Amino acid sequence: MNMRKHKWLTVLVLLVTVGVHAQNWQKAGDCTSFAANGNTVVFNTAGKAKLSVKFSSGSVVKIWYDPKGAFKRNNESFAVINENLEPLSEIRVEEQAQSYEVFTGKLRVRVNKYPLQVQVFDKYQKLLLGDYKDLGHVSEGNATAAFKTLRSDEHFLGLGEKSGPLDRRGRSYRMWNSDKPCYGVNEDPLYKSIPFFMSSYRYGIFFDNTYKTQFKFGTASDEYYSFEAPNGEMVYYFIHGNDYKQIIEQYTQLTGKPILPPDWAFGFSQCRGLYTNEKLARSVAAEFRKRKIPCDIIYQDIGWVDGLQDFNWHKDKYTDPKGMVSYLDSMGFKMILSQDPVISQATQRQWREADSLHYFAVDSSTGKSYDMPWPWGGNCGVVDFTHPAVADWWGAQQQKPLNDGVRGFWTDMGEPAWSNEDATERLRMKHYLGMHDEIHNVYGFSWDKVVKEQFEKRNPNKRVFQMTRAAYAGLQRYTFGWSGDSGNGDNVLDGWNRLANQVPIGISAGMGVLPFWACDISGYCGDVKDYPAMAELYTRWMQFGVFNPLSRAHHEGDNAVEPWLFGKEAEDICRKAIELKYRLFPYIYTYAREAHEKGLPLMRALILEYPEDENAFKVDDEFMFGHELLVAPVLKKGAVSRNVYLPEGEWIDFNDGKTVYNGGQVINYPAPLAVTPIFVRKGSIIPMMPVMQYIGQEKNHPVYAEIFPHDNREEATFTLYEDDGNSLGYQKDEYGTVQFTCKKEGAGYSVSVVTDTKNGFVQNSHRNIVLNLHLNRKPSAVATGKVTAKVLTAAALETAIGKEITTTAWSWNEKTKVCSIKLPAGGAPLQVTIKSPATAK
Repeated sequence: MNMRKHKWLTVLVLLVTVGVHAQNWQKAGDCTSFAANGNTVVFNTAGKAKLSVKFSSGSVVKIWYDPKGAFKRNNESFAVINENLEPLSEIRVEEQAQSYEVFTGKLRVRVNKYPLQVQVFDKYQKLLLGDYKDLGHVSEGNATAAFKTLRSDEHFLGLGEKSGPLDRRGRSYRMWNSDKPCYGVNEDPLYKSIPFFMSSYRYGIFFDNTYKTQFKFGTASDEYYSFEAPNGEMVYYFIHGNDYKQIIEQYTQLTGKPILPPDWAFGFSQCRGLYTNEKLARSVAAEFRKRKIPCDIIYQDIGWVDGLQDFNWHKDKYTDPKGMVSYLDSMGFKMILSQDPVISQATQRQWREADSLHYFAVDSSTGKSYDMPWPWGGNCGVVDFTHPAVADWWGAQQQKPLNDGVRGFWTDMGEPAWSNEDATERLRMKHYLGMHDEIHNVYGFSWDKVVKEQFEKRNPNKRVFQMTRAAYAGLQRYTFGWSGDSGNGDNVLDGWNRLANQVPIGISAGMGVLPFWACDISGYCGDVKDYPAMAELYTRWMQFGVFNPLSRAHHEGDNAVEPWLFGKEAEDICRKAIELKYRLFPYIYTYAREAHEKGLPLMRALILEYPEDENAFKVDDEFMFGHELLVAPVLKKGAVSRNVYLPEGEWIDFNDGKTVYNGGQVINYPAPLAVTPIFVRKGSIIPMMPVMQYIGQEKNHPVYAEIFPHDNREEATFTLYEDDGNSLGYQKDEYGTVQFTCKKEGAGYSVSVVTDTKNGFVQNSHRNIVLNLHLNRKPSAVATGKVTAKVLTAAALETAIGKEITTTAWSWNEKTKVCSIKLPAGGAPLQVTIKSPATAK
């Protein structure tokens, strides 16, 4: 070997070694013995250190390394609510000369002795996760870290709401909830801390530590990645699954099911920083209805209060708040109010009360309530939501506007604000459950828990609406989320990269089990001075935003961002985009139920649906919306087309309902300003409804099943989910379903429609179900059972829908190539036969 090359190779090896050892990590050492108890095995070392391996199920393993061997926590897990996911037989440990091994039906866990080293294999003996040399679990003082072997082809997803590309390899991230107005496209950390990630080697890791944890995915070396914490426990869960969906489902079992929003939450909502007065709320609501732009929610920002945060309406801004809310309700609007987690010293009565009751976080250097500067309202006391007695007190406060008819809250500034990494003085805060370095990341989480539980306590059998900015893993049990203050504050017109950044942020949030998510349509930051110049960006943001599960237009200050302000063209395009969201409500709500059950997001990275597609791992500017639809929003200024990657299979242009594209390729799709590229998998059924001005406006509306059948005998199916939309009955499985199945029958098709109800739910039978089959040619006849249906013109059929509920009829639209079949809802299962000309008799 060339000596110069050898010298540089030696230096490189030393640099890598120094990178690992620079902190003087104390290693675990050799493993000397073990003790098994039930589903837990504790491995002892020659020193004090111990490693606990607990089997929560055959595929989920809790690993706890304690250099002191005590296995004590300052606080029980905030995130994990269920460690025992399935019954297991008694764990048996097989001792070998060099290792101990434990087998489940899905995993083989090996603990090497010399030195202690953990390796996890699947049942086929393929290595999934392995400690890096003797540095698998290390510590130094209060700090702790885990180093894992990094494969050359390994990639990572996750960590919740983070900026940048979906593939985390080659990047590092910190967990410290931070107020980051106008954040950049690669800025870190942001508002939420979800220390859960997934590997392309079919496992996930949830690092259950609330301190400022750090994740380094190959930034220090190509040989290892690491996760570490400056304090607290090295407790993490290894989660194995055949694909990413299985991993997410098991993480959801550990940390809890997402609460299901009320049905109206899936409508459109409007806000602005100075939506803080009655006259404006009334006039904006009236304008939406006048212009026939669907909208369900009007927000009020923090200025609605008389004093921060006393939950009393500002007397100078609201003359009849209860009457205002009633007026909005009569028009189908719901009002949501902002909360801040502090009480201003200027709000003297409330501040003194909280101070006397010791409901504020304390300054550990003085023993007095911490004096927190706040962006508005002057210096404040930070309400300590980890104090058990605070809950009822806060619940009584927040109930005041709820009694006036307000429907819920958005919890803002819960990091808490102005306590970013550089504000080290905040670390003096002491909470009931610990010092601020431990509580910081769960501060907003603890607040949201109080808001949700108090809402349900005082408003029995009603679903809470709560949308939050700052949170920790497990937030889905209490709240929904939005991505904070996006946009370009220096130049609002130059916000295109901020819009593009929201796509991977939203997709990643979903993989952190934040399925009900929104961004601020238009971007929060920047003064809007030229509305015509802003129209294109606003329109493209709206076209993306309507595919956020929760859709809200919002902007800072008095920068109005109602659709009609951007010109007639933008208004018309945005109206159609919002109308599409309402038409898709039955589809969206069905996937909302799946999100509740399994934690799976509505906005999905392509890799979730196509885990074997290597190209899908690289795509973070388009997404699946549910299982059947692919959305590729236009994210570049002036673009009139965009490249779209279509995974394997056949894809139909959802905009025209008939153009077919082959998958496994990139296509260039024409996308002038009025067009969003949307595709539907061939062999899909999409349930839809008519456009309404708000969710629930028409109780007996028809259900349209848009059917894109397979050309072969493979079935197309969809099971529509329905419940009452507002109660907690969904938690007791009170719901109804309509199952649609379409398959090829000779040269024609057959469609079955089967309704079902659970636990006393009464399904609406006073409506029509309309099957819209997208076909190549007109059928010769349509029959239900043995009865041939009457054929009508397309216009006549549309007129009959909803008026002649009990009759069956069909029509053919030659232009759209759609066969529409009107059916009665409810009753016995329906079997529909669509005969092609070749099969007619």
